[in-house]
Amino acid sequence: MSTKTTVRPRALVTGASSGIGDAFAERLARDGFDLIVVARRRERLESRAERLQKAHHGTVDVIVADLSHSDDLRVVEKRIAEDAALELLVNNAGFGGYMPFVELDPDKAEELISLQVLAVTRLTRAALPGMIARGHGSIINVSSRLAFSGSMGLSQLPKRATYAGTKAFINTFTQLLQSELEGTGVQVQALCPGVVQTQFHEQAGIDPNRYPAAIVMKPEDVVEASLAGLRLGEVICIPALDNPNLLTQIQESEKQLFELTRSGSIAKRYKKLI
Repeated sequence: MSTKTTVRPRALVTGASSGIGDAFAERLARDGFDLIVVARRRERLESRAERLQKAHHGTVDVIVADLSHSDDLRVVEKRIAEDAALELLVNNAGFGGYMPFVELDPDKAEELISLQVLAVTRLTRAALPGMIARGHGSIINVSSRLAFSGSMGLSQLPKRATYAGTKAFINTFTQLLQSELEGTGVQVQALCPGVVQTQFHEQAGIDPNRYPAAIVMKPEDVVEASLAGLRLGEVICIPALDNPNLLTQIQESEKQLFELTRSGSIAKRYKKLI
């Protein structure tokens, strides 16, 4: 009789008490992952953990933490760094902070940056050494379609300077990190959904009914796209993008701009004004 036991892969999901994080936890538990779920709301998180354990017969560990607080962040970092079976990290925790920048409380801006830049950076750094040593693993950093909206001004979009800026960081960070990880067997992805059917917009003070139903995506579909994108090797995953050549065009334009500005002289259009 064989005594060999199968070690279940483990995933850690932040912001797991609702929305996209909850959908990731549900899908991963169904796929046979043991889970570590992280969020601020203890009662909601523990309720979801109990439901997942009963439905899928895996282990679901709960960490109640506010990742914008350094002490809480270090607790989660330590758990990640010491986990020999962590196969997937989903950096999902975040909030909108939509309002004119000059009206945004500086402490709230710092909280937003701490959560969507600092926490993503530190948790990714905690996970990578173990994944690289094992030769496999994945990290999904939840970004936003708004990361591409810097040139669009206000338009019909919310006032979002800090929020969109943090998401642009996630995209660039993830793209360059994937280049560094080439050949290691470890994947990273920036997931860029648009409007998703969650509590996110209500918490940001935006009426969720302002959006046409045709553009609102279910969180379960966002997760499906993300995991399919990992299988395709996509570093930037935009769930509603049918034509990936559009993303390629943006990237090629960036390369061209970078190459054409390789000069020690200022542009002629500036010299004319001197």
